[in-house]
Amino acid sequence: MSDRRLQVFHTVAGVLNFTRAAELLHMTQPAVTHQIRQLEEEFNARLFDRSNNRISLTAAGEQVMEYADRILKLYAEMQESVKTLTGDRTGLVTLGASTTIAEYMLPGLLGGFRQCFPEVQIRLRVANTDAVVGMVADNSIELGVVEGEVDNQLLRVDQCQQDELFVIVPPEHALAARTSVAPSDLFACPFIHREAGSGTRSVIEKYFIAQGVNEGDLNCPFELGSTEAIKGAVQAGVGISIVSESTLQKEVNLEKLVALPLNPPLLRSFYFVRQKQKFRTQLMDELFQFARRYFDEAASLDKSGLKKI
Repeated sequence: MSDRRLQVFHTVAGVLNFTRAAELLHMTQPAVTHQIRQLEEEFNARLFDRSNNRISLTAAGEQVMEYADRILKLYAEMQESVKTLTGDRTGLVTLGASTTIAEYMLPGLLGGFRQCFPEVQIRLRVANTDAVVGMVADNSIELGVVEGEVDNQLLRVDQCQQDELFVIVPPEHALAARTSVAPSDLFACPFIHREAGSGTRSVIEKYFIAQGVNEGDLNCPFELGSTEAIKGAVQAGVGISIVSESTLQKEVNLEKLVALPLNPPLLRSFYFVRQKQKFRTQLMDELFQFARRYFDEAASLDKSGLKKI
């Protein structure tokens, strides 16, 4: 747009943090501060109160924010209207995904999307579920795909696929010959957890509560921050764990791990997370619809291989 300062102001006002705004805008913090000062000089009014290392909008800032929100939405709508008219399918889409989904499910989805829209740039942020939801909430990404339930009334949450989690043990483990595992069977073995904030961790904790299991009774020697690290530790005999079936096909086929269903089964859903009110570009809608079809097709495939072990 012709006046970059309004966009800079809108971003700072949205996150109320100059450092975070600079990261989102791919600018230096001094450059962001300079743009805000220029805008304040133009309006002859302070737009932010700065005290005790915290900032807030002044009354004038609130007024400018209200108009900036409307102006930027209209500008985005104008751009999309022209692109629709000309059939243009170029631009940038930003999305985030929790670790399991990003590592094991998104590569195929993004590869297929790029084949359909080769001129589109895709920016992917990978983090745990809590962090991805936070990025959607502060507008740093347009779409999140997460593996844990989302409790945020300001966001739109749509289920995209169901997933089952399995207990994994090395082939020589005492549990390996079982056809299923009860939650109480886990207490006799060292148990490796994902880090706090992980969607997988949250789902497992809720499952234990629902089954009347006291998680504090688990022998949990340490936590690991990725599924790959957990699978490696289990293969090395450090302990056992619970992970998504979507992460296990290679190790099960190579007989490096045995995957056992829980009894009762541990099921969870993957979710799309979007802003409710934010104007959505046609390109973003294309990605969302493509992702929904991709997950629907994946869910229709026969995934019973792990359960036959």
